[in-house]
Amino acid sequence: MQNVKKITDSVFYVGANDRRIALFEGVYKVPKGVSYNSYLIKDEKTAVMDTVDQAVCDQFFENVAYALGGRTLDYLVVSHMEPDHSATVGKMLDRYPELTLILNRKTLVMLQGYLSGRDIEGRYILVEEGNVLPLGKHTLHFVMAPMVHWPEVMVAYDDYEKILFSADAFGSFGALNGAIYLDEADVGEEYFNEARRYYTNIVGKYGTQVQALLKKASGLSIEIICPLHGYAVRRNINDFVKKYQLWSSYTPEKQGVLVAYASVYGNTANAAEILAARLAARGVYTEVCDVSVTPADEVIANAFKLSHLVFASTTYNAGIFVKMNDVLHDLVAHNLQNRKVALIENGSWAPTAGGLMKDMLSTLKNVEFIGDTVTVRSALLKSQEAELDALAEAIAQTFTASEGGEAQETTAIDPSAFFKLSYGLFVLSAKDGKKDNGCIINTAQLLTDTPKRVTVSVNKANYTCDMIEKTGVCNISVLSESADFALFERFGFQSGRDVDKFAGLEGTFRTENGLLALKENVSAVISLKVVGTHDYGTHKIFVCEATEAKIVSGEQPATYDYYFKHIKPSPAPLDEDKKGFVCKICGYVYEGDTLPADYICPLCKHGAEDFEPLK
Repeated sequence: MQNVKKITDSVFYVGANDRRIALFEGVYKVPKGVSYNSYLIKDEKTAVMDTVDQAVCDQFFENVAYALGGRTLDYLVVSHMEPDHSATVGKMLDRYPELTLILNRKTLVMLQGYLSGRDIEGRYILVEEGNVLPLGKHTLHFVMAPMVHWPEVMVAYDDYEKILFSADAFGSFGALNGAIYLDEADVGEEYFNEARRYYTNIVGKYGTQVQALLKKASGLSIEIICPLHGYAVRRNINDFVKKYQLWSSYTPEKQGVLVAYASVYGNTANAAEILAARLAARGVYTEVCDVSVTPADEVIANAFKLSHLVFASTTYNAGIFVKMNDVLHDLVAHNLQNRKVALIENGSWAPTAGGLMKDMLSTLKNVEFIGDTVTVRSALLKSQEAELDALAEAIAQTFTASEGGEAQETTAIDPSAFFKLSYGLFVLSAKDGKKDNGCIINTAQLLTDTPKRVTVSVNKANYTCDMIEKTGVCNISVLSESADFALFERFGFQSGRDVDKFAGLEGTFRTENGLLALKENVSAVISLKVVGTHDYGTHKIFVCEATEAKIVSGEQPATYDYYFKHIKPSPAPLDEDKKGFVCKICGYVYEGDTLPADYICPLCKHGAEDFEPLK
């Protein structure tokens, strides 16, 4: 039975799923199968965009015949000669004797090899960069994409439907679940995880070539992407393109540490786990894996995802433990770049793994090694915990706000977090170099919903204001009703120029932009990058675009009114004859008959408008 899906009124999906396959290319586990995508364009002329793997050819032929509805098939465009997309080209030539193949010169050479020298003279047209194939209303424009990920690859752009037939680009592991479009499939972040694993392992080595293709594609008006694996994309295309920009430029998606270890009897694992705990205690996002049980392709995908890598390996046969050696060999083969790396080695009598790992990773571009290699001899000594502490601190100190927010996950914004914004109270945090700071503000409002933009008003006297103006990034921790007055004293009644406001404060974490935020006594955290600044005398208003937003707790946000009624201590009884004014924010008392109009509270830095007469 046929299984044809409509892309548009004149473009149809005629591919098929393979849910029985265990290993893609004999290497990569695909527990949810894989799709082999092919598309039929019906116009004055008809064209099929690629074929499928031999495993699903019967279903494919049924789909094509049904979608054609008795019409002749005029063209078969072969964009990629890998057999999971070209295995049935020969059978297509037999079934459709009037069929003409659309090839480029490199494709022709490969096809003749796969067809065992079969004569196809007169059955093909050669195309080059910029050539077109008119089908009627539809015209296909051909763009060469060498080494994405084979040398013969080309993509095609349909200027009528504004579809990019992207070959292996923008694909993913996993069979299709009924739907053809990603927005209808409701697969969420899991799909992007599989797309990352697919890209990094299949295409990852060729970032420069992918960047070249993205540059060409940027000049096209694309409304639909039709890849050869995975769902078609028609909404939020920029999300996928942004992922490819990051992956292909070897830019981390997320600020965090991957701790990957290889251990024989558990001692190396113990050192790795302790380091991970020390990092987490410092608010650093951390993922841990045992390379002996975690497939190498998952380790590589996470190495592309995260900004920092720690490798811990026992010494084995005077070398790197075999599983770790395999992973590092794969990383080097996939050309990973621009990472910060730390190392742990173990060896009871002759530890050599650390130096050998460093030699392998030093061949990668822009790799920075952090701290000293921690050497364990058999088992970690109590006295060595200080070495792990020092390494954790050295790693944590390297986390800085990413310029322009490029390292943010594109799906990290929870829209419900913005419902926590009210006329309430917030800790506004920032970072300049190694210096973290924050202050209390009472004005943060949602300005636009698409994109998510927020205005933040902050007193120019605050050190945090200077930091934001310099770095262009900040976090808002929306304080909840559980916040106590001590928290307001910490962030509101002292200057970050004089003290470290975060010192000794438990319950913090670093968001993906590298800045600290609160995870206790808050209802939501929103990360922002500044897109505009306005000066209003005593205050500056920063117009910001959200890069991350998450709900932290189910607690109600602390409104301005709630703060006065339930958090701020009531002032002590005063002498009835005493004249003065009390700050409504912090309770500071100014003694005198009149309050100067330009008076600034020495504690919380609020102006005269926030004072009221003593009663």
